[in-house]
Amino acid sequence: MADVYRWHLAPDGLATHRQLRAMGLRPGGQDVVAELHRPRRRKAPLVAYLYRVDRAKPVRPMTPARAAALAAAMRARRTCPNCRTDAGYCIPRSLGMCVPCHDSP
Repeated sequence: MADVYRWHLAPDGLATHRQLRAMGLRPGGQDVVAELHRPRRRKAPLVAYLYRVDRAKPVRPMTPARAAALAAAMRARRTCPNCRTDAGYCIPRSLGMCVPCHDSP
């Protein structure tokens, strides 16, 4: 079982996934070392998993193939399946199509 710390009380040397990413690091396959619990009123606490910073590895560099795949995925999210045009924004999943197609009768 991992150690559990309350909000703002985690020791130095531990970081969340987002904090590692901001430092240019990734967990690198290491197991979760601890959990950080943020209490909420009338709900279960929010949980963040903590990793050791000294065992983290650098983020893999962006290759041309990964950049092309990411661009294709984002283009697919912007393309309306109804009118087949690039909406210029990510199509809301709740609508399933661009706003003009959804609003037109």
